[in-house]
Amino acid sequence: MKYTRFVERGRVVFITHGAYAKKVAVIVDIIDQNRVVIDGPCHGVPRRPVNLKRLHLTKFVMKLPDNCGTLGIQDLWHRQNIGKLWEKSAWAKKLAKKERRSGLNDFQRFQVMVARKQRNNIIASYRHRKSTLETIKNMRPKVKSA
Repeated sequence: MKYTRFVERGRVVFITHGAYAKKVAVIVDIIDQNRVVIDGPCHGVPRRPVNLKRLHLTKFVMKLPDNCGTLGIQDLWHRQNIGKLWEKSAWAKKLAKKERRSGLNDFQRFQVMVARKQRNNIIASYRHRKSTLETIKNMRPKVKSA
C-alpha cells in the first residue's frame, strides 16, 4: 500500500496542539519543509503559519485556486462537502466518542459499565446456548442403515 497523504495545497489537516487544537483546517500555502500556512474559516481557525509537527494530515484534499482568500476557502469547503466528509470519517467519529466519554460524571460511567456487563452477559448466554445445542446434536447416536 503506497503512501498518499502528502503535504500539499488543499490538504485538510487536523490541528493537535495550540489554541486551535482539535479543529480542522486546510493547507493554503507551503512555507518551507517545516511550516505551512493554514486557514479554517468554518471552524474559527484564522489564516496563520503552523509547524507541521502540530498537524495531522487527513485523507481529504480540496481543490484550491491560486491566491484563494478566506471567503473563497469557506465557499469551496461547503461546495465540496468537506465538513460532511470529515464528520462521516471514522477518525471524527472516534474523536466525538472520546469527547462524549470524557464528559461523563462518575455515576454515568457506572451506568455505562453496568449496561456493558448486561450486554456481554446476553451475548455470552447466546454463545453458550448455541455451543450446547451443537454438542447435543453431535452426541446423538448415528443409526447405520442396512
